[in-house]
Amino acid sequence: MSKEDTSSRSQNQDNAEQPDSPVETASRRPYRRRLNTKLLAILIAGVSGLVILGVGFGVGYFVAPHGGGAGGGRVSSGPAASSDSGPTIWTCSMHPQIKLPKPGKCPICFMDLIPLEHESSDELGPRQLRMSETAARLAEIETSLVKRQYVDNPVRMVGKVEFDETRVADITAWAPGRLDRLFVDYTGVTVRKGDHLVEMYSPELIVAQRELIEAMKSADRLGSFDRELAMSTRESAAEKLRLLGLLPKQIAEIKHRGQPTDQLTIYSPIGGVVIEKLANEGMYVKTGTTIYRIADLSTVWVFLEAYESDLPWLRYGQQVEFTTEAYPGETFHGRIAFIDPLLDDATRTVQVRVNVPNADGRLKPGMFVRAIVRSHIAAGGKVFDSSLAGKWISPMHPEIIKNGPGKCDICGMDLVPAEQLGYVISEKAPEMPLVIPATAPLITGKRAVVYVQLPDRKQPTFEGREVLLGPRAGDFYLVRQGLEQGDRVVTNGNFKIDSALQILAKPSMMNPTGGVAAAEHQHGGISMAPMDDRHAAHGAKDLAIPPGFQAKLKPVYESYLSAAAALADDQLTDTRRSFGALRQAVDRVDASVLQGSARKAWQSAVDQVNSAFAGDWQKADIKDLRKRFELISDAMLATIDAFGHAGDATLHRAFCPMAFGNKGAVWLQAGEKIANPYFGHKMLRCGEIQRDFPPVDMATANEPTKEAHHEH
Repeated sequence: MSKEDTSSRSQNQDNAEQPDSPVETASRRPYRRRLNTKLLAILIAGVSGLVILGVGFGVGYFVAPHGGGAGGGRVSSGPAASSDSGPTIWTCSMHPQIKLPKPGKCPICFMDLIPLEHESSDELGPRQLRMSETAARLAEIETSLVKRQYVDNPVRMVGKVEFDETRVADITAWAPGRLDRLFVDYTGVTVRKGDHLVEMYSPELIVAQRELIEAMKSADRLGSFDRELAMSTRESAAEKLRLLGLLPKQIAEIKHRGQPTDQLTIYSPIGGVVIEKLANEGMYVKTGTTIYRIADLSTVWVFLEAYESDLPWLRYGQQVEFTTEAYPGETFHGRIAFIDPLLDDATRTVQVRVNVPNADGRLKPGMFVRAIVRSHIAAGGKVFDSSLAGKWISPMHPEIIKNGPGKCDICGMDLVPAEQLGYVISEKAPEMPLVIPATAPLITGKRAVVYVQLPDRKQPTFEGREVLLGPRAGDFYLVRQGLEQGDRVVTNGNFKIDSALQILAKPSMMNPTGGVAAAEHQHGGISMAPMDDRHAAHGAKDLAIPPGFQAKLKPVYESYLSAAAALADDQLTDTRRSFGALRQAVDRVDASVLQGSARKAWQSAVDQVNSAFAGDWQKADIKDLRKRFELISDAMLATIDAFGHAGDATLHRAFCPMAFGNKGAVWLQAGEKIANPYFGHKMLRCGEIQRDFPPVDMATANEPTKEAHHEH
């Protein structure tokens, strides 16, 4: 027996030796290669499902009474219908090709076998499936009513506290001179408005004081003669001192004293915190030299990073809730005051600014915050806020809200109606949207399929329907076409139904036309071609790719494979390091040599990789990194489909049907032995090899790809 065949049967979670099964002998691969094409395609389509529980699933009755309530339903554990004659064949939910006459363990994965019950499908439509109670209880089928309701879409963001730029003041020298004394000699000191900050000596100020004193003496000597001219001269001298930075009370003291002073005191024009000290005692300064910078922290700004997909839900003036590390369990509030009109091309995010009152000064610039905006969604995906009905808002300061037109108390600008800020506001409540739970649709990137439980059937029967979805709002999708209010859709177990339809060669999510089809996996909006597509398997067949471009991609593949290995080994530090190397490798690829479709294909992959690095990914835990890795994997598979690779060994596309709550996920790996990056050591060998990608070699580009094999 070869070393390869021995390793392919090893189990990750059981150290004990397992007996060789009939389907896992050394002759397994030659036997599989002798299978006829039709049977092989059926088996491939079967194992591509997340969890396949058999052809003849049956469903039980729901805990809630039929037709009652608007909530979800779940099959009960009641007895099977008396008409059932009992199962005669037992199969494996993960390996439907296993069919045995009695219960036991699967010889491949050692899971408990389940009954495979045969039912006539003569009366069923092409997209319909009837289920028995026994298998449906194992499938844990759950349903929910399609209904109209307002939904809240929580938009989560992260960001930092910063200074309010409108409340930062520079203390400067209004005249040249020497700084004789600095009363505030380090940063961080809190000062009040009117506190003395600096004493300075300035010859120019002394001259200006003498001019004022002489003007006053001249006015006294002239008496009533040309008094108007004398008074004008005195006022001009006083105005010159004011322009040099003296306060009215200082000018009054000079008039009262009748003598110039050698020292000028500079007072703080605002209260706040000294955030910068830019001069020292004894320094000679010029006019305009900055001595201090002071920030008023009674109001602060919070800058948040919003993903571009969340922009439809954000509006000027919306309430924002956020928390900080310093005050766990305490929630702060503010309003959106600015949404950046430009998108950051590197992070694929938009900066959102929130004005936050901070009278007690607890919020410090630089603090990290986690924020949430709860957008209320009406029909058509429109945002509404009933609390702003009939209100007028300042276009510069969203905290200023009044019941009618007027002026902003802060900036004096005219208030505007809330409707002008993008809200749906009317006297009566807006129309409710038609919604379904987010777990109901199976989305391939091009299509969305839901399974509807047909009413008035003796046994639960389900029908697949293609629907047109609107945007996702929290735990719901808005529905535009394909469903009606009152329909009951499957919210749990829908992929199992879809997989059963695939085995029956009926239309399904994976195969919309029905018939025998190879397994196709579409994930995250990027389509993966069928396994018998030789051109896609070898890559670089339909695009004009300049010579040597595949070699430029080698560092990208190497960094990606390193990240996959680190995740499979549950190594957080190594994963972060590999993520960083991958991002740098992608940025260094010179795509200027690409043209047309090739350039679009590469840019699409780059955009998806960049989306995986949104936010503070360097501090993400391994669970979050696995979610980001899923996005990167979709992009990498699209890249290898389009361009191939110039590595030294064959790469393999693997698929795990149980990843992310049975949603399924794909990845690339270097060896044939499954190393699952989505589960790590918990389920290291869960998955199957779906396709091989040999290195780009035009001399062998038309050789057939390797047959898919499965490990679990």
